[in-house]
Amino acid sequence: MAGFDYSRANKRWQSLRKRALKRDKYRCREAARFGLSVPAEVVHHIWPAEDYPEYAYCLWNLVSLSAANHDRMHDRDTRKLTPLGERWRRRTTPPHLDRVR
Repeated sequence: MAGFDYSRANKRWQSLRKRALKRDKYRCREAARFGLSVPAEVVHHIWPAEDYPEYAYCLWNLVSLSAANHDRMHDRDTRKLTPLGERWRRRTTPPHLDRVR
């Protein structure tokens, strides 16, 4: 997968994005870790869709974030996860791997 299709034309992504926002009550989950209530504007792939296309449409792999916190999750030049993004990824085990433990 060269790049994930985040466009409005991707109805499957738009539907899943809405489900994630609704699940998270339209609040930023990173801010919530610190007791803050901040509106979520972005849905982030915890396990990046470009690297893990098999998880691109998995609800468990999505987290609602504010734009500012989303910018803190990965380097905008390299697209690699930042240390914060890596922490989220390490804490989020794919369900099929969780059963193996």
